[in-house]
Amino acid sequence: MGNEAHVQAPQTLVVGVSDAETSQLAARHAVALAEASGATVHFVTAVDHDEVKVIDMGSDEFVFDSIESARTSVERFVQSLSSSVHYTVEAAEGSPAKALVAVAERVGADLIVVGNVRMQGVGRVLGSVGADVLRTAPCSVLIVKTV
Repeated sequence: MGNEAHVQAPQTLVVGVSDAETSQLAARHAVALAEASGATVHFVTAVDHDEVKVIDMGSDEFVFDSIESARTSVERFVQSLSSSVHYTVEAAEGSPAKALVAVAERVGADLIVVGNVRMQGVGRVLGSVGADVLRTAPCSVLIVKTV
């Protein structure tokens, strides 16, 4: 009992978010933790590869950027939570696990929060975002039971 470490509530959380309901459940869990501890939440979404399309319609030109579109989608989701937590939203090109770990390293995260999609059965053997994050995370990882 003499080697008890002092455990503090996490102050910087990183959570992956996409359009998938399971990732949004994990995000809600991260927000609840942040509300209880006063932590900042860094929401991260990943896009396989950035596509920029320019569409001309008459005299108007529309630019579609998949990374910006993904970031905007996550921003809308976060705003729908009606929470007062401090947060950031970031979209990155590449795999979700690499994006989460990179942001966690950059912001000095205390905790990465992910859902448990594909963490059982064949998916566990083949890998998943959660498993990849566990192998490379610079901090603790919370796997939220979402399925």
